[in-house]
Amino acid sequence: MSYVGPDFDPPQPRRPRRGPVTVAIAALVPGALLGWLVYEAVGGTGGGNDKATVRTSTSTSTPASGSASGSAGSRAPGSAATADDKQPSASATHAPPGTSAPAATGSLKGMVVVIDPGHNPGNFRHTAEINRQVDIGTNRKECDTTGTSTNAGYTEAQFTLDVSHRLKALLEKQGATVKLTHDDGSPAWGPCVDQRAAIGNKAHADAAISIHADGSAAGNRGFHVILPGFVDAGAADTRKIVGPSADLGAHIAGNFVRVTGSAPSNYIGDGTGLVTRKDLGGLNLSTVPKVFIECGNMRDSKDAALLTSGTWRQKAAQGISEGIVSFLHAS
Repeated sequence: MSYVGPDFDPPQPRRPRRGPVTVAIAALVPGALLGWLVYEAVGGTGGGNDKATVRTSTSTSTPASGSASGSAGSRAPGSAATADDKQPSASATHAPPGTSAPAATGSLKGMVVVIDPGHNPGNFRHTAEINRQVDIGTNRKECDTTGTSTNAGYTEAQFTLDVSHRLKALLEKQGATVKLTHDDGSPAWGPCVDQRAAIGNKAHADAAISIHADGSAAGNRGFHVILPGFVDAGAADTRKIVGPSADLGAHIAGNFVRVTGSAPSNYIGDGTGLVTRKDLGGLNLSTVPKVFIECGNMRDSKDAALLTSGTWRQKAAQGISEGIVSFLHAS
C-alpha cells in the first residue's frame, strides 16, 4: 500500500446490513458468485490454505507489514515489465492532468470519472517534497510516498499509471469524461494526497478511484477495495459519501473477481475484499464517491507475476471499469 504509518487505524467493522456473503453478491453481479465457486474448485490464485490461515480483518499486524514494504519501496525504479506489457499509445489513451479527450457518445455520456494513479514515478527524486506534512482532517500525514515495488524492482507507481491508462481508455469508450490526477511526469512529483482529493472534488466526479498495489508480506495475496469511514474532523467530512462510496466499492470488488479471477485478500477484509479506513487523506477529504483499490500484493511472488503481466493488468482495468459502469448505471 501507499503509506501505511504508525497512525494507521485498524480496518473498521463492516456495517451490519452487509453480511459476509461474498463481494460478488454485494456488488449485484450474479455471475461473479459462480465464477468464484469455479475459482475455488480449481484452486484459484489465492494460494490454497493461505486464505484460511492468514485472514485477519481486524488485526493491526498486517498494516505493519505494509509499512515495512513501504520503506522497501523507496528503492530507485527498476526493471521493465514482461513481454506482454504493451498498452495503448499515449495519444490514444490519456491527456495531461486535469484534461481529457472529448467524451464519445455512449452509456456514460455526461458522467465524470476521476482516476488517481497512486504515487508518482518522480517521487523517488523528491523525497523532501513528498515528506512534507499535510492536513487530512483527522491528523497530518506525508504529502505522498514512493510506494512499494516487486522484489525485481517493478514499482507501484509504474503499475498504477499503466492500469490507469488502460482504465481511462475503457471508460472513454463508454462515453465518460475521464480525468487523471497526474500523468507521465506532470507534475514531476505528487500531487499531495489533499490535492488528489481536491481534483476529484473540483471535477464534481460521479465516481473517483485511486489505483494501488499493496506491499504486504509474502504469502499474503489478493485484492481489496478500501472504503471511506465516517469522518467529521477539520476539513474532512465524509458523511455524505460513505454510503455511495460503499456501493461503488462493492460494484468494483464484484466485477474485479469476475473479470480477473483474483481472490479477495486473504490477509485483510475477512474474505470480503472490502476494508474501511479513516487514515487516508485521499478518502477523508473527498466530497465525491471514492474508493481505493489494492490490486494485489507486490511482495508475493505469485501476485507479482500477475501485476507485472500486461495481459492481467488489462483484465484488472476491465474489472474496475465494469464496476464503475455498473455503479453509475445504478446510481
